[in-house]
Amino acid sequence: MNAWLLAAAVLAVGGLGACLPLALRGEPQHRLAGLNLAATLTSVVLLLLAQGFGRTSYTDLALDLAVLAPAGTLVFTRLLTGEDR
Repeated sequence: MNAWLLAAAVLAVGGLGACLPLALRGEPQHRLAGLNLAATLTSVVLLLLAQGFGRTSYTDLALDLAVLAPAGTLVFTRLLTGEDR
């Protein structure tokens, strides 16, 4: 195990573990914030795993997630406002 994998493990357990209660309970706005933070942390964890294992496919997945997660957040935010056009 190298430093990249150790950092990924710590961030996955500590960071995503803290996002889980936020994403599972409370107001819909708070759950959306927890989901958005979890997507960001997952992207960083995948980048750390790509460095640790030396695999570029994890980098591609992390970059795809980094691009698509904010778009999903905007869609869910639109649905939470309740405005229809």
